[in-house]
Amino acid sequence: MTALRIPLNEGLINIALNSTYWRVKVVEETGSTQNDLTKEVRDGLASNGKVLVAENQTSGRGRLDRNFFAPPRSALLFSIFIAPKRPSRDWTWLPLLAGQAMAQAINQVCNFNSYQVPLLKWPNDILLGGNKVGGILAEAISQIGVVIGLGINVDIKPEELPVPTATSLEIAGWTQCDRSSLLIAFLKCFSNCLDRWESGDSALLREYQDISATIGKEVRIELPDGSILESKAVTIDQNGALILASGVKVQAGDVIHVSGR
Repeated sequence: MTALRIPLNEGLINIALNSTYWRVKVVEETGSTQNDLTKEVRDGLASNGKVLVAENQTSGRGRLDRNFFAPPRSALLFSIFIAPKRPSRDWTWLPLLAGQAMAQAINQVCNFNSYQVPLLKWPNDILLGGNKVGGILAEAISQIGVVIGLGINVDIKPEELPVPTATSLEIAGWTQCDRSSLLIAFLKCFSNCLDRWESGDSALLREYQDISATIGKEVRIELPDGSILESKAVTIDQNGALILASGVKVQAGDVIHVSGR
């Protein structure tokens, strides 16, 4: 099955991007693109716009150090490094911005019907038809910048899914499963979103809210200290925090949708 999955072509991706900002490096296998790129940044070996993509990850991870596994060449697994022009206090919006850009990219390349429009579950999941198709992990590196990792299930079969609540772009109906075109579309969309964010475009907040799967839901949130909150998710503020009907502002947590729209 793996042999039928088309490898990424680093040269063609960089040519198609035609970018002086993004520089894409594809490796056949690594433990974690997030770990590798973070180390490169800390060691001064990676500059703004570096993109590290892996055909296979043996120790991929998501939020809260959870494992992320996919068969080789079945997912789009990559990390990007950016040095934002805005102050570090504003960087909390960046993982949400990456989610917006990936939702735009999926819409562009997959042409799904209205039922399959990608939605964003706060703070880091991308959903299709109510199931998780991808996730996002962001790490600030001192005052240098942010490494953002994304994992998108592309050509994963139903029997290969790690959990019943997961899905893939193929399962959702994307027959081409061209990971290169998805990566190119994402980087172009993210460039546009990043430019708008750095210029202070307030419309980005409304656009995020429009594709949020969390706003309007009754939610159960496990906070980093282990405590539990239950309330209705009302909105997202300009710093990416989730605002609850109880008046509580949540900066980080593990969210379960209980009910709602």
